[in-house]
Amino acid sequence: MRIDVNWLGNDFHFEAENETKGKIRIDGNNEIGGLEGGLSPMQLLLAGAGGCSAIDVLHILDKQKQNVTSLKVEVDGDRQNVEGAQYTEYKGIHMHYIFKGDLDPKKVERALELSITKYCSVSKALEKGSEITYDYVIE
Repeated sequence: MRIDVNWLGNDFHFEAENETKGKIRIDGNNEIGGLEGGLSPMQLLLAGAGGCSAIDVLHILDKQKQNVTSLKVEVDGDRQNVEGAQYTEYKGIHMHYIFKGDLDPKKVERALELSITKYCSVSKALEKGSEITYDYVIE
């Protein structure tokens, strides 16, 4: 796996591109001179966790013959200062899943549990330093 991160020549604005030409914009916030024209690196971690888990959950529910018509994942990160360091890390990450469709709540619960505790490699990487919690609603 390879990602190229290219500076766009404006302050802290970058574009990341994968091997299949998928792209995402990365930027710093205004406080450090960024344009806020993309996600910050820390926001990318949250987006990665939400996206990874959403893919798992849709895959699991499809195998269980569940009819998902819409899925949104709201990911909130609670940052904390690290003693003796000039950076912060996520102390806690909470993912709130909003489903639409004809869904069995027990199958949804099982899919979420499997994603967070077993399949989502991003969540697994982040869980060493962050408590990851989740909940859901079916509308």
